[in-house]
Amino acid sequence: MKTKAILLGTICFVSGAFVTKLADNKLTVAMLQDAQKTMGLHFSDAQLDSTLTELEENRENYEAVRKVKLPNSVPPALVFNPIPVGYTFAQQRTPFAVERPEKVKMPRHRDELAFYSVPQLAELVRTQQISSEELTKFFLARLKKYGPTLECITTLTEELAMQQARQADKEIKAGKYKGILHGIPFGVKDLLSTRKYKTTWGAMPYKDQVIDEDATVVQRLQDAGGVLVAKTTLGALAMGDVWYGGKTRTPWDITKGSSGSSAGSAAAVAGGLLPYAIGTETLGSIVSPSTACGTTGLRPTFGRVSRHGAMALSWSMDKIGPIARSAEDCAIVFDAIYGPDGKDQSVYDAPFNYNPGIDVKKLRVGYLKNDFDGKYGFKQNDEATLATLRKAGIELVPLELPDLPARALTVTISVEGAAAFDDLTRSGRDSLLVAQHKNAWPNTFRAARFVPAVEYLQAQRVRTLLVQQMQEKLKDVDVYLSPSFGSSNLVVTNLTGHPCVVLPNGFQENGMPTTITFMGKLFGEAELLSFAKFYQGLTDHEEKHPDMNFGKKKKSKV
Repeated sequence: MKTKAILLGTICFVSGAFVTKLADNKLTVAMLQDAQKTMGLHFSDAQLDSTLTELEENRENYEAVRKVKLPNSVPPALVFNPIPVGYTFAQQRTPFAVERPEKVKMPRHRDELAFYSVPQLAELVRTQQISSEELTKFFLARLKKYGPTLECITTLTEELAMQQARQADKEIKAGKYKGILHGIPFGVKDLLSTRKYKTTWGAMPYKDQVIDEDATVVQRLQDAGGVLVAKTTLGALAMGDVWYGGKTRTPWDITKGSSGSSAGSAAAVAGGLLPYAIGTETLGSIVSPSTACGTTGLRPTFGRVSRHGAMALSWSMDKIGPIARSAEDCAIVFDAIYGPDGKDQSVYDAPFNYNPGIDVKKLRVGYLKNDFDGKYGFKQNDEATLATLRKAGIELVPLELPDLPARALTVTISVEGAAAFDDLTRSGRDSLLVAQHKNAWPNTFRAARFVPAVEYLQAQRVRTLLVQQMQEKLKDVDVYLSPSFGSSNLVVTNLTGHPCVVLPNGFQENGMPTTITFMGKLFGEAELLSFAKFYQGLTDHEEKHPDMNFGKKKKSKV
């Protein structure tokens, strides 16, 4: 079998097996002739011969770098900047506030608490109609009862939860109420580190891993008085819904997966096992499970929320956000977690001036007309959403996305992921991952070793053009609407770092939920969430929930 080699400046990594083979053999022109074919290059034999000495030196340098211990938490020295030339964000800050629901009472049937909103639960706790300890026990009981069915939980943090709940009750009784999240249970995707509890990344090679610190997001929610009750499943290393313990299910039909990779967070919220949970997205990992489970999810602007303590897949694309029942629930959670922490250098100090009373009719609203006019799965429900907004007096302005090869730029994830899990690949422990098919991480990471470094950087330069062109496209709108799927929007905006709210807008004939995506400008979460709340005030889609026993098609309303 012929051995392939690395061309100077054209490939950034080599597979472990390849390196071992080359360590015993000098590079030759024949090897380089084969190697350049994988990259579409056409150097002459004389040109290739001239590179041999430097390529041998490069190979020694690769080995030197590999001897440096690089845990997943160490980022590259390059930080993605989503801000276009000439762009500025607001500096003035206003206090965060939401309207408290009036006359919230304990339901006649306590099980109905499972689908109460965060403000409703908060009012019950604040007025001491139910203690945080009682509420925590309630959700722990549901997690224990239904979690195994949905396969949505990796770890119950019961001991910690009871301590935090009792502390919250003491503080509230003493008049030290911290705010709307005080005493409210929550869960986090199990790629966020938690002190004393395992952080498994959903993957067999890491199923017993303990990273003994709280991720910034976890710490901030606990500082707000939140009660951590569970760590939720994710597809192994943030892909899909298959993890080392099984396949996470959607409560709308437990024969179907919940999609991913924030699989457990969406399934647990949809099933009434958690009031809200934290998810992450690199290329659809909040949008996709929120669609399969009928939840509302916020993917914030890149650089809004610290990723300290989060598993890195793609340093230039990973984003952390809440999955909840409504846009306002997402706003409440986002207000607690956004902003710099002095640890993640990609985070910007931009304000979040949420105003649920904003006159949304003054917002300039666009929509991807050509995408909505096309043929795709959720078209009927999306058309109904557009009609509802128009009926409410919203003028929808046609909009188009930049004409650049966005899909080709997703090589970013492959290369950065291969670097993040370099040791996993070279050690051969990638064979422990459950998924081993052609498109699974083991093969993707191996293939990424043969992506030329020059081509990776060229892709980032095209990405800069994409950022600039998106700024030009959005100069006349504040928010815009897109199909959740059946459009290039999901890929484009994950590359540019724009925020989105994915929200339910109906059901398919088989009883599974559908969603539509509302997009915002960079750092425009306030207007985006206010507009999403306005839409949810016109409809009741977010209030629908599965049958308590997770039937296939039955749906009811609180």
